[in-house]
Amino acid sequence: MTQSPRPPASAATLRPRHRGLVWSFVLIVILPAAIAAAYLYVIAKDQFASTLGFTVRKEETSVSADLFTGLGRTLGASSSSESDILYAFIQSQDIVAKIDADLDLRSLYSRHYASDPLMGFNPDGTIEDLTNYWQRMLRISYDTGTGMMEVAAIAFTAEDAKAIATAIYDQSTVMINALSDQARQDATRYAAEDLTRAEDRLRNIREALTDFRTRNQIVDPEADVAGQMGLLTTLQAQLAEALIDFDLLSGTVRDGDPRLDQITRRIDVIRARIDDERGKFGAGENGDPAYATTIAEYERLAADREFAELAYGAARQAYDAAIAEAQRQSLYLASYIQPTLAERASYPQREVIMGMILLFTTLGWAVIALIYYSLRDRP
Repeated sequence: MTQSPRPPASAATLRPRHRGLVWSFVLIVILPAAIAAAYLYVIAKDQFASTLGFTVRKEETSVSADLFTGLGRTLGASSSSESDILYAFIQSQDIVAKIDADLDLRSLYSRHYASDPLMGFNPDGTIEDLTNYWQRMLRISYDTGTGMMEVAAIAFTAEDAKAIATAIYDQSTVMINALSDQARQDATRYAAEDLTRAEDRLRNIREALTDFRTRNQIVDPEADVAGQMGLLTTLQAQLAEALIDFDLLSGTVRDGDPRLDQITRRIDVIRARIDDERGKFGAGENGDPAYATTIAEYERLAADREFAELAYGAARQAYDAAIAEAQRQSLYLASYIQPTLAERASYPQREVIMGMILLFTTLGWAVIALIYYSLRDRP
């Protein structure tokens, strides 16, 4: 049995859901793109970029090479810590305040605020607002491996952008010099403190020696003792000579001879003088300290002075070595790209922004349409 042919399909007609899909595409995709295009191509002002490239370098001088060849200077990349500090400094409020004081950043960034409030800076903004805007107007590329850093400063004129890039380089140089000075101070601080303590100790001991000499009226007790010992030796020799003369004379003259009396008195005087000189090494007169105690005090002070002089010499040598080492190592900023002067505007990137707007709005519209149809077709 043959089947009758099916009737032909009716012509497609535009239904309300189709109109809604079209209008949603216009509202979600076309209208935002048109508004963005009107703003970007009519209202938004051109922005120029000035590129600056530099790296932090460390200069080291080898002592041995300086002594033998005179070519001891070597250049090497610094540790990443200084570059990291500089990377943070360029984005900080500190550099914004300094450059604002030099170039009046508020005026440079707010010159088109009345006609372009979205891209311009509000001149009544705070320093925090200016710092946030500053970070928007910078493009920083930093390679942590090599320490190379490129900065693109953006402004509404090419001259302003170059002036800002130059100011960034100047302020970065000041920062690196400060870090280098701080490193030198840290390297020599402890050696300087040791040297100061050694100087104070040596000065105090010398003052104690001066007070000792003034109090005892003795310049060099060791020389004084040597003189006393020489005097005792001489007196003892004279005593021995007088005793010999007495023995020789007593065998040839009678008792009561005036010469015997004279020799006897000489012997008594010499012995009394010897006793007096020996007494100086015992307890002093009128409660004064013994001469031996005085000598012991002097020897203690002399030993302290000798040790203090040795300590001062070692501290001085260590300080000079620390100074020399600090002077052989210094940081500096090496620029491999000088601030450039742009010939055409690089920002805002209108084509890129328009492409991103169309892409995301289209994706959003497609997602909404798919969700609508999936809900509509559910049983």
